Amino acid sequence: MVKYQSVRQLKIEEFKTPFLKSLLPDNRWVELSKVVPWDKFAAIYMSVMNLETGRPGLSPRIVLGAMIIKHLEKLDDRGAIAAIQENPYMQYFVGLEEFSPHPVFDPSLFVEIRKRIGHEKFDELTNDLIRSLSGGFDQKHNSSPAKKKEDGSIKNKGKLQIDATVADQYITFPTDPGLLNECRKKCEGMIDKLYALTGKKGVKPRTYRRNMDKAYISYSKKKNHSKPEIRKIKRKLLEAVKRDMKHIDRLLDQAEVQVGRFPLTRQEQKLLWVIHTVYEQQQQMYRENSNSCPNRIVSIYQPHVRPIPRGKKKSKTEFGSKLGVGLDNGFARIDTFSWDAYNEGTDLKKQVEAYRILHGHYPELVQADQIYATKENRKWLKERNIRITAPPLGRPKAKEKETPYFRRKKRKEKAERNHIEGKFGQGKNGYNLNQIRARLKETSESWVACIFFVMNLLKYAGNFSFAYFLALYKWLRQTLSVQSVLFGQTMELLVNFQPANNGVEQCLLKINR
Repeated sequence: MVKYQSVRQLKIEEFKTPFLKSLLPDNRWVELSKVVPWDKFAAIYMSVMNLETGRPGLSPRIVLGAMIIKHLEKLDDRGAIAAIQENPYMQYFVGLEEFSPHPVFDPSLFVEIRKRIGHEKFDELTNDLIRSLSGGFDQKHNSSPAKKKEDGSIKNKGKLQIDATVADQYITFPTDPGLLNECRKKCEGMIDKLYALTGKKGVKPRTYRRNMDKAYISYSKKKNHSKPEIRKIKRKLLEAVKRDMKHIDRLLDQAEVQVGRFPLTRQEQKLLWVIHTVYEQQQQMYRENSNSCPNRIVSIYQPHVRPIPRGKKKSKTEFGSKLGVGLDNGFARIDTFSWDAYNEGTDLKKQVEAYRILHGHYPELVQADQIYATKENRKWLKERNIRITAPPLGRPKAKEKETPYFRRKKRKEKAERNHIEGKFGQGKNGYNLNQIRARLKETSESWVACIFFVMNLLKYAGNFSFAYFLALYKWLRQTLSVQSVLFGQTMELLVNFQPANNGVEQCLLKINR
């Protein structure tokens, strides 16, 4: 049965809203607003702003809140602003005191915000999350250092999982004919513009664009291409791009005399330089009959993107930035951000030192792939009494026998390295880490770092209740100076036990048992 009564469309003034009621305190945005380090981010954001001159800027809480909402909900820039405009809980999250039907700021401002906040700023916020939850060592906050051994050296503690991944840029899969055809089309557009600026004097340069369009469409319609077919279309496109660039160089002089200034904009000048570089690279590869060259450009709109060989089953080559990531108690930190391919085995020393700077001591165990277990890295770790989940070099000793416990321990430690693979999967499947849509180099880096910060923030929010109880325990111990054995055993049990989701309730349940 369907009940329907035909009525006129209500006016917007007649539409009833529940906004006079208070918001629910257990809403996810209300809960998340309690754990975000707003003050720390405000200090970082204001450090890159001019506090004396210029018009007043946006509140740092609105800026950070909008970026968190954008990546948490996987929205584009316009969609994030529209969602905040429609949702009172999101407006409370970004710090508004009352509901506003107007956008908090223009979506285009996201680009400027990403330029101001680099990935280093988000790394600082992540480090503060780790310190505030685990009570890590920090000289700036005058925290107590880690325990020392009898000889005075600091004892190693904790585990560090390290690996590398690629944050893929959202670009068309690059092929040599496709890249050259895009260059040809852009050159033809510049020729049309420059010819119009010259007052259309003389005969318009001949580009044979119809013939080239027909040849490329005929090539692209085929499902499979033989090597002779690829070389044939590449030769035609190289000739077309070379001819168009000669026309552009000649028309630039004529148009500059006619208009009294350089006729191309800054963006068009950059694009023309990229096209020249692409032509030189493709001409070199065609002449040498090879498929690679140094600093190869795969997108004329994002010339900073490089091919990253990964050897994965799904795609042997990825196109984006390569990240050297360390996983510390579930928190992911970007230690290396590179747009060029490199051997991730060289990251080990830097990542271990970053762990020491954050905690005040080296990790007891480094869980990594075999590529990190080079002779140099093994020697460096051995000097610092750090173990690594890699089999020893050389032949196995015939008389060496391992106990069942030691075998289980090695197997467990090696399997724990998969946690960082899960973190990569969370970023790529849950937050589009493999579809970075920013076009500039700086904005792409900020985009990637913000995704990692949002993942760490959710991890921090899950452990927030336990951190409160840990702080309460330390306060009671310092204030009351209780020496009771029962109190000490109970509190030590709570500290050593790490609950999964229910926090203190599971702690109390274990005490009652």
